[in-house]
Amino acid sequence: MIENRNFYINGAWVPPVKARDHDVIDPSTEDVCAVISLGDQADTDSAVAAANAAFPGWAATPPAERAEYVKKILAQYQARSEEMAEAISLEMGAPIDMARSSQATSGPWHIEGFLTAFDEIEWVRPLGSHAPDDRIAMEPIGVVGLITPWNWPMNQVTLKVIPALLAGCTIVLKPSEEAPLSSLLFAEFVHDAGVPPGVFNLVNGDGVGVGSQLSRHEDVAMISFTGSTRAGKAISAAAAETLKLVTLELGGKGANVVFADADEKAVKRGVLHCMNNSGQSCNAPTRMLVERSVYDQAVETAAEVASKVGVGPASETGRHIGPVVNKTQWTKIQDMIEVGMNEGARLVAGGPGLPEGVNRGYYVRPTVFADVRNDMRIAQEEIFGPVLSIIPFDTEEDAVQIANDTPYGLTNYVQSQDGAKRNRMARALRSGMVEMNGQSRGQGAPFGGVKMSGRAREGGVWGIEEFLEAKSISGWSGADD
Repeated sequence: MIENRNFYINGAWVPPVKARDHDVIDPSTEDVCAVISLGDQADTDSAVAAANAAFPGWAATPPAERAEYVKKILAQYQARSEEMAEAISLEMGAPIDMARSSQATSGPWHIEGFLTAFDEIEWVRPLGSHAPDDRIAMEPIGVVGLITPWNWPMNQVTLKVIPALLAGCTIVLKPSEEAPLSSLLFAEFVHDAGVPPGVFNLVNGDGVGVGSQLSRHEDVAMISFTGSTRAGKAISAAAAETLKLVTLELGGKGANVVFADADEKAVKRGVLHCMNNSGQSCNAPTRMLVERSVYDQAVETAAEVASKVGVGPASETGRHIGPVVNKTQWTKIQDMIEVGMNEGARLVAGGPGLPEGVNRGYYVRPTVFADVRNDMRIAQEEIFGPVLSIIPFDTEEDAVQIANDTPYGLTNYVQSQDGAKRNRMARALRSGMVEMNGQSRGQGAPFGGVKMSGRAREGGVWGIEEFLEAKSISGWSGADD
């Protein structure tokens, strides 16, 4: 069993001021796989003080030098990518092949994307030809508190830590206490890359503790949070006391609009996308809207595909899905499956309870509901498990109305061979992202939503500029241009 109770503060691994052990559970077995410590106010204060002291020097470091440190972090990550995959698989249950191919690799992919975007940042830029002596200076916001989730740990850590470093901010990272092992490993990468003491700090803790302490801390200039909408509201309220900037990347209830002219693999692709990572993705296409003329066939196909999705331990190789992260999440998903059945939706695959032959671990049966109405709870609430709701529609306008009738607005999906229709849909859908015909967004595209999905924009130029403030300057001397 792994034991790592230390925090990374001011360039060194230090014990907590007051020991508060926390068990990390392997969701495949329900056994304790690691013990960490949860921080207290004194630990948070120490990390913030270190970041605050390091900020002037790091902010004054030439941007090109900051980029060199990030390149060294990338090299450390790439050299130890197998360790990262194993850590993620153990702590949150991603099957090891998926952890290697998608979870662990998301980190280097984002780091490379930020390094490309970095070259596009104009740190001191002209206001315009109408004001030749005005400049806009882009400057780091200060000490930032970064609060990351368990479902895609390195995806979210790198989407926050790397742009903050490039921008010249100093950092206190609080990873999820459910999945801390990958972040502790990432801290080793930062240390071994030689990043100056105090620039990056890590304190483990829960949301009520370290998360709230960072949100209220008067020396933290910004909070960047990814997680539930409920927690995002609490963080916003706590941060209001000190008027700090808050960026939120929250939940979703993505609509996948399948028109009659969609390609023959559209439904299968949508089901597998929904089930990926055991449904634990905020941008999962969990509502499949199907044009009525092909609805019956789509339901049949979806049920068949879901019934063939294997479920098994994270340690086993293969294309199966693993468990969900913990007992609380498993119980919530089971309750929502029961809700769907009680609401009158037609269960065509999966259902409540553990998969056949399983009696240990937080496994959920891949589940598909048909004949869902968009006012049902299973269509409106984020379930965060492998549960798909299928809803029929009649016209393009009908599809837009149903898709937008949700408190969320993260990612929507469109499946059609008609390019003009796809473009109309992409503009009409109220979400921060739209993906069409199974084509993923490119490296550096901004990730984020609208409405109750928050309004962060992570990735690429947008992701770096989230950690920068614009300073307006008049009377600039052309001698420095």
